[in-house]
Amino acid sequence: MNDRSDFVVPDITTRKNQGLRHDPVDYTLPQPLERYTAEDHATWATLYRRQCAMLPGRACDEFMQGLQQLEVDADRVPDFARLNEKLLAATGWRMVAVPGLIPDDVFFEHLANRRFPVTWWLREPHQLDYLQEPDVFHDLFGHVPLLINPVFADYLQAYGQGGMKAKNLGFLPVLARLYWYTVEFGLINTPQGMRIYGAGILSSKTESLYCLESASPNRIGFDLQRLMRTRYRIDTFQKTYFVIDSFQQLFEATAVDFAPIYQALQALPTLGAGDVDAADKVFHIGNREGWADSDDL
Repeated sequence: MNDRSDFVVPDITTRKNQGLRHDPVDYTLPQPLERYTAEDHATWATLYRRQCAMLPGRACDEFMQGLQQLEVDADRVPDFARLNEKLLAATGWRMVAVPGLIPDDVFFEHLANRRFPVTWWLREPHQLDYLQEPDVFHDLFGHVPLLINPVFADYLQAYGQGGMKAKNLGFLPVLARLYWYTVEFGLINTPQGMRIYGAGILSSKTESLYCLESASPNRIGFDLQRLMRTRYRIDTFQKTYFVIDSFQQLFEATAVDFAPIYQALQALPTLGAGDVDAADKVFHIGNREGWADSDDL
């Protein structure tokens, strides 16, 4: 989701979508399969194999099971329609192709109706490790496998349902922190150890290593209000990762009416991305090595 009023559409988005039309209301378009080049398929294969080589023992079991159950293509950009058959049968979700980042209200409407917007185009070979805007690898590989898990699927739908309410109340930046620190950059504590479930990490080779193995970031136990008070990073690795105990914990913590929580948060100080609070459940306090001095969001 994009809650930044200063967002400028990257050149690659404009270039990839040249000559294509999307629906003016919901921003969807048919997946333009004919636009994928041999280079695109080779880039997908490189990214897919690289992540699949390193994620066992790092990604949560639910993600690995979803990847296997969906039978996501290893050698080419997947056909959304084929994956949607399995996804619909499992949890009633489906992917819809979009040109790139879409307005918040459209994004929430899709999630509330169990539609996950997936940017149709793929990054280029020189952008394997970093891209300003989510592409099909981030959106599909990173997000979609967990939508086959019933509890996580329900959580994401509930998030969409709460999105418009947050926007109308003026608390969208607060709700954006919840998405960022769970759906994009969340960790989960399991009997086998800490694992990744956030899509922003699962689709990134470098952050998959950093989030679990580096001494630099904080790893803090999930607490809804604590998380919603915490700013985040968009230009570097995260300074803090929040750790849930289970997807059920996440769903139950966010199933309540957020309106009173928003009001309560107004009386509490906002925390920086790297702050540690006295009440935190601390798994690890980071040594802050390599932390950037640029502003948090």
